[in-house]
Amino acid sequence: DLVWFGIVVVVVTEISLITPPVGMNVFVLSAVLRDVKTGTIFKGVTPFWCADIVRLALIVFVSQIALFLPELLYR
Repeated sequence: DLVWFGIVVVVVTEISLITPPVGMNVFVLSAVLRDVKTGTIFKGVTPFWCADIVRLALIVFVSQIALFLPELLYR
């Protein structure tokens, strides 16, 4: 399903924005907060990264979670 694929692509892109070496969101935050080390910021986003991985696994293995609302719209 293309809707499911689009949702998976968005979730994976979100994960890539907080994961090294890309980690663009983390590096932007590091530039704003000069007194906080980048490593500290990466440690701070680790729980969010873990939650994103769990969310991705749920979306991949239980696709009805991602398709629930779109199916309601097109009934």
